Amino acid sequence: MIGPLLAAWPDETNRLSPQRPRSARPPGLRSRPPASRGAVCRRPHQAQVAHQLGVARQNVSRWHARWQAGGLQALASRGPTGPAPRLSDQQRHDLDKALRQGARAHGFDTDHWTLARITTVIQQRTGHRYHPGHTWKLLRRMGWRRQRPARRAVERDEQAIARWVAEDWPEDLPQRPPATRGDRVLG
Repeated sequence: MIGPLLAAWPDETNRLSPQRPRSARPPGLRSRPPASRGAVCRRPHQAQVAHQLGVARQNVSRWHARWQAGGLQALASRGPTGPAPRLSDQQRHDLDKALRQGARAHGFDTDHWTLARITTVIQQRTGHRYHPGHTWKLLRRMGWRRQRPARRAVERDEQAIARWVAEDWPEDLPQRPPATRGDRVLG
């Protein structure tokens, strides 16, 4: 996609010229004939290409310089940057299985996972130590999302709540007098 756009550029960098103050020449005198100006304007400017691709103008300028230096091979992806991941694909798959077994299966007293617990399981299974913040990044890459359990009272009685809603609640609502002709309703 970017190759044909780069091929339309001349060998020199084609940037939009900055706004210059108007010269003191009379309007009838021009430095170039109109036909040669049209030939230059047919090539896309880097700003136009950047807008078309949805990237910053500086990126297009950098890509153009690379393309001039080494052709399309210079534009090929160099792969992901940064250090290699500490856990292999197999280790991440095994961790996913372990997390799906639940926290109790790994010796914890409740079945709620916390970052500290997950970090402990990662260290026990793989030997790699992760900071809890990095553990969260790893979980996000694996497709896990944050969930919080609903906060419910231990003494909550669902049957009593259902009975109250069905029988007592309508009686507890304040009764409105019927609307008369002079009443106005807002909203």
